[in-house]
Amino acid sequence: MSHVKAEIATQAECWRQAAKLAESPGLPARGERVAVVGCGTSWFMAKSYAVLREQLEHGETDAFQASDFPYARRYDRLVAITRSGTTTETLEVMRTVAEHTPVTVFTADAAQPATEIAGHSVVLDFADERSVVQTRFATSVLATLRAHLGHDIEAAAADAEVAIRLPLPVHPSLVDQITFIGRGWTVGLAEEAALKCRETAGFWTESYPAMDYRHGPIAIAGPRRVVWAFGDVPAGLAEEVEATGAAFVHSRHHGGYGAIGRWAGKRAPLDPMADLILAQRVALALATTQGLDPDHPRNLSRSVVLT
Repeated sequence: MSHVKAEIATQAECWRQAAKLAESPGLPARGERVAVVGCGTSWFMAKSYAVLREQLEHGETDAFQASDFPYARRYDRLVAITRSGTTTETLEVMRTVAEHTPVTVFTADAAQPATEIAGHSVVLDFADERSVVQTRFATSVLATLRAHLGHDIEAAAADAEVAIRLPLPVHPSLVDQITFIGRGWTVGLAEEAALKCRETAGFWTESYPAMDYRHGPIAIAGPRRVVWAFGDVPAGLAEEVEATGAAFVHSRHHGGYGAIGRWAGKRAPLDPMADLILAQRVALALATTQGLDPDHPRNLSRSVVLT
């Protein structure tokens, strides 16, 4: 078994442990103006959290790629997400902002520079990974932050256990391209799902906000292509996608493979983070059917450290 396969399968328990950290010192207080930074997967988790926090009226929250942080702005708190604790761009933001703003970091390794810079550290060492690509660490960070906002993580974890057992909605040999879409906080999850397929399998994926999908991206929809929706689906979009010959995937469907991935039957929609697990499993399947090593994707390393 590859490391990434095992790490995908253990997310439910990781989320339960992560939820216990929801009262950790340094998590954003209601009313604080917060910036959240990360790179790659960490940035997508930051985007999801930022939308959720504002929707629940906990305070203004912005998410940034660490490399494009607006230093002229002032926030009450910076939250940084870095699995390794060594990502160059994230550390640079932390060091600069720490001169005038409290900094909280989420990391998997307490012995790395990020915890030395931050005033508060939330260490999820139980969710660390041996594979290069992130799966359970990122979702466990989001589970902690969601629990801090009052979400029921036990329900999400139960859905995660379902997602590990469900048949895959996309058969690797029957699909040439996948577009992931989301709404609100699930836009970040859609972006992460697309990244997982690109990282793990070098597969052609795209991601968009669901309401913007009609404004251009639908032009590439067609036979042997899939549109996979996270969260709420705009009225009429599934029918428009299917009219192009593409398959439409959403977690309320379940069952076996269709011609390209159409699920038969109905079920209550999965928690969107559990739906992300299905996308992670599809990325793994896409890699292994090509004979690729999912633990060591091409051109990638565990942490980007610039010299």
